[in-house]
Amino acid sequence: MTWLQNDREAYKMAWLSHRQLTRSCLDLEAMSHSPGWAQTQATDIHVVCKLNHEGGSVQLPDSDINIHVPVGHVLPGEFQEVGLKAILNPPLSCNNELSSTVSPLIELTLSNLNTSKAIFLEVKVAAKVKNDPVSQVMSDIVCFFSLNKEGPFKKLENCYIYQDTIQVKLTELSHVMYAVIAVQASKIQPPATNVWDYVHRTVSVGIYGPKYIHPSFTAVFAVFGHNYIPGKLTICDIKKGGKSMPPVVFQLWGKHTFLLEKPQDLNISLTSCDPDFQVKTEDQSKNIKKEELKTGEMVRQQFLFSMLGCREMHFFVFLVQIKILKSSQVTQFHVTTPDPAPKLSGIINRPKRLQNRKEIKSAPWLLIPTIRYPKFQDKTLTVNTYGVALKTVLRQNKIDYLLEYFKGDTIALLGEDKVKAIGQTKVKEWYVGVLRRKIGLVHCKNIKVISKEQAMDTADSELTTRNLVEQIVLPFKKLTYIYSVVLSTVSESVYDWRALAEVLGYSHMSLDDFNEAHIDKESERVAHVVKKMKQDCHANKKKRLFLYELIVALLKIDCQGLVARLTQDTIILTSAVKLGKNWRELAEKLARLTKQQIEAYEVPHQGKNGTVALEMMWKPAYDFLYTWAAHYGDGYRDVLQDLQSALDKMKNPVTKEWRELTGALILVNCMEVLRASAFSKVEEE
Repeated sequence: MTWLQNDREAYKMAWLSHRQLTRSCLDLEAMSHSPGWAQTQATDIHVVCKLNHEGGSVQLPDSDINIHVPVGHVLPGEFQEVGLKAILNPPLSCNNELSSTVSPLIELTLSNLNTSKAIFLEVKVAAKVKNDPVSQVMSDIVCFFSLNKEGPFKKLENCYIYQDTIQVKLTELSHVMYAVIAVQASKIQPPATNVWDYVHRTVSVGIYGPKYIHPSFTAVFAVFGHNYIPGKLTICDIKKGGKSMPPVVFQLWGKHTFLLEKPQDLNISLTSCDPDFQVKTEDQSKNIKKEELKTGEMVRQQFLFSMLGCREMHFFVFLVQIKILKSSQVTQFHVTTPDPAPKLSGIINRPKRLQNRKEIKSAPWLLIPTIRYPKFQDKTLTVNTYGVALKTVLRQNKIDYLLEYFKGDTIALLGEDKVKAIGQTKVKEWYVGVLRRKIGLVHCKNIKVISKEQAMDTADSELTTRNLVEQIVLPFKKLTYIYSVVLSTVSESVYDWRALAEVLGYSHMSLDDFNEAHIDKESERVAHVVKKMKQDCHANKKKRLFLYELIVALLKIDCQGLVARLTQDTIILTSAVKLGKNWRELAEKLARLTKQQIEAYEVPHQGKNGTVALEMMWKPAYDFLYTWAAHYGDGYRDVLQDLQSALDKMKNPVTKEWRELTGALILVNCMEVLRASAFSKVEEE
């Protein structure tokens, strides 16, 4: 992981390293072992810290889970990289009549096993043994430990408990370890019926929803068997109109904890406190069985909210009530929703999709290296998969981004992921390929996929990294953008103005070229460089294009997360402009919006005559697309692919003529091969 020190984008991606595929995947739990890149969504909170001979502490963000590394744990001059991750669902083997987990499953990783001292795990748990003599004798809070996620788990003896906090000494160190805290009973003595009867047990609940609300949205009620409530939650079973939606990352809107002395059936109800919104009748009240609580796993219930009439969107408050059935006990709390999706004027101030690493208060020695962007290397692409053309494809009317080839041609395939897009008349599945120095799509059925060793002649399918960058960024020559938004986004996300200036051709620039106002902040220096390039492009409009050159430069300093964000933003804006009034048809296909919901998007943009002018129709289209895309979290590849598929299915697809969205899909599918070929994986000597 030392390469992360010099690569800010990679450091961000490491925070999202444990991911799950969001398309074409039924067994998400099995796929959680495949990190993937870009085609994924964050699931578990993960932190990696690098400690030296002096040791230190590492805390999982927004939790009471800590690792303490003593002084002298590693030799002077050596380092220990400590990784912490919370897996929400604990092992089933640790939840039974005699045992019940009170923490998430904790994954601990170490890079260096050349150690001389043990480390300590400290966890605040969601239970406390009762003070009566029977409970004190019959039960205890313990730590189960294993080197495998699935177990078997053994009880550790080196534990110290103070009130609701347990500290565990870990002596059997490995590169990957798993631990979970539980309440364990030696036996159940009547009148007790299970281990819950020996402890005061608190249950945590979280209310999750989309980043922004819209006229119809789903809120999720989640119950946890521990006191760790994640800030984000991936929801895989959202349905609209009877159809399953792609997995989305929901944000934590509110949380609450309450005492539950034993597993009991719960009744959950959500009620809007605002007359403009209501909960779907059949969703107003739902039950959670006590058997579900006994498993220790997270239990979820969904509630569908909708706005009444065509009023203007706004945040509102709703009431959450939790009733214990067969009892009069009720606990309740209020939750405030986020704002609706911002209008175009508010884009600049919205939070970044790729969130910066949260500050870890208990670990000030976490290394946050000075950002040094990797050096771009112009060399031949490394390709592992090829395709042999089974037929000749030549088109009388050339189509942008689609390859032409002769039978027997060997085509380099830039990855094995497929792109769905419209061809001449039909939607097909395509590979991204290279032939005769041109990048484009090749129909999957027209080639036979072979390995690198089987390829006979690859001379026609070779391409350099410089040519790759210049070609995959071609869509940006025709995409619509807002300069102020691009300027703000880039200046906030690039951390070395010199690196950007060098790839833009301003290597001669020095601090003397800045006004005094630009000296203080790095973001202002970056903005100054971007403005300089904008002015030069404006002065030479015939030969230079601002957005194209900027994206090329960002790829050459490996800012792929930033490029992904700019790609999604410009595609959404351009799509809205291209669609105009046809956005209504798209909204029905993408989100099954009703006429009333569509009208709600258009009301803020209506003129004095009560209608939206044709030239203003892109605004409600943009509001809808931006809100829809926000549900995907950081899964920008899914946003682009699902948008492409929906546009292709329209009565008169704009994608038959406007192919830049297809070009953007090629771009995001080439990022992995670009990073692997253009940047060294190890720090250069």
